[in-house]
Amino acid sequence: MTGITDPKVLIEGLKGEGVEFIDLQFTDLPGKLQHITISMDYVAEEHFTEGVPKLDGSSIRGFVEIFESDMLLRPDPTTLSRDPYREHTTVRMISDVYRGYGGGRFSRDPRWIAQKAQMYLVEQGFDLSYWGPEIEFFVFDRVRWDVSTSFKGSYYEIISKEAAWGTEGYPIRFKEGYYPVPPQDTLMDFRSECSKVLGKYFGIKTDAHHHEVATAGQCEIDMRYDTLIRMADNVMTYKYVVRSEAVKRGMVATFMPKPIFMDNASGMHVHSSLWKDGKNAFFDANDKYAELSQIGRYYVGGLLEHSRALAGIVCPTTNSYRRLVPGYEAPVFIAWSKSNRSANVRIPVYQKGAASSKSKRVEFRTPDPSCNPYLTFAAMLMAGLDGIKRKIDPGDPVDDNIYLLSPERKRELGIKQLPTSLLEATQALESDCEFLRPVFTNDVIETWIELLRKQNLEVSMRPHPHEFYLYFDV
Repeated sequence: MTGITDPKVLIEGLKGEGVEFIDLQFTDLPGKLQHITISMDYVAEEHFTEGVPKLDGSSIRGFVEIFESDMLLRPDPTTLSRDPYREHTTVRMISDVYRGYGGGRFSRDPRWIAQKAQMYLVEQGFDLSYWGPEIEFFVFDRVRWDVSTSFKGSYYEIISKEAAWGTEGYPIRFKEGYYPVPPQDTLMDFRSECSKVLGKYFGIKTDAHHHEVATAGQCEIDMRYDTLIRMADNVMTYKYVVRSEAVKRGMVATFMPKPIFMDNASGMHVHSSLWKDGKNAFFDANDKYAELSQIGRYYVGGLLEHSRALAGIVCPTTNSYRRLVPGYEAPVFIAWSKSNRSANVRIPVYQKGAASSKSKRVEFRTPDPSCNPYLTFAAMLMAGLDGIKRKIDPGDPVDDNIYLLSPERKRELGIKQLPTSLLEATQALESDCEFLRPVFTNDVIETWIELLRKQNLEVSMRPHPHEFYLYFDV
């Protein structure tokens, strides 16, 4: 039934195929997938035009207060797909959120924010943008933790057959998890199955998958690039499939950036490009450094200019800043370069010449997979377009290993550092959010900052076990 948008034809077709339920999925403001499942006996044509009146918005993080809670979900037929994990025949549709009583689109619906960013791109003279996130994650055998007794103590424990601290099989040493073959890589078949499900049931093409650098089951599956809204939808589907496959195998997957001490964290490097008249606006064969056009350089300038503020959106958890530390391949410094992975903006240069013009892109290495992809892609686009609009020069590229540069040399080169905490990132976003305003309304920014501050407070007010090690004898 994919490709059919006429409600009557769609409903008749789904019933004819024996579909029992439609699962309506949407995303809360922090980026967690939510859903309600409706029976095919209940589905009506007006649900596709007016929305399904079944959402209490006051129970969703970042949405509305209890006195304005009646909301609707309008399913998007273009996202229709069969859900292979459900016992009963179920199809999934991603939905847009509307206010009740004719209130129109809900301003804090992340998908609406991304849709507005896509429309703003067209207003700025471009046709479309392509996005390709590299999403890393961990798959553990089990994880145990306890914070319910936090008055007397708390703990967490990670169990993985691949872990460096393991005693069975072929443990992977810290930082030695990149590309080992089975049987040391125990998750090859898991990743292959995820790739197969993404393609067969959800129409998401994948290029490759592999074990990542960290011990204890760090993985990456690379999706084929797509347009902004479709790719944000795909990221949410990717997380759903990875988690579902892990549970199916008696394991658990997490997109928490830094679950393991003393090893690499999970990032979500995001590749993007802007297109006009069927051509990649970032490619220029005459540029000797990286074949990057002037528009591409201005886009980079915007990302650099707003990197500290962007951190408050693309690295939105306290755990995100356990990742942004030197020594673990995560970008700590604000600079741009080709090939140089110590800069937070990189221009990939695997190939050269006009034949590779379609693949010319800018890689923003700051985001991690705890982010909301709708907000992340929208905010990145707004930063890049602000750079183009204001003609922000990114300065000279930095081709040295920035981690090894002295503080004096970094100052000479004008290299700044990304925020080192969620509080610092929140403050940076508060002081630099004007570039977002054509798409992010005031209530979105204010609600988002309130959520960040609440997270920071929850963690900062609790003693940490390592503090006992450091300070118990003071």
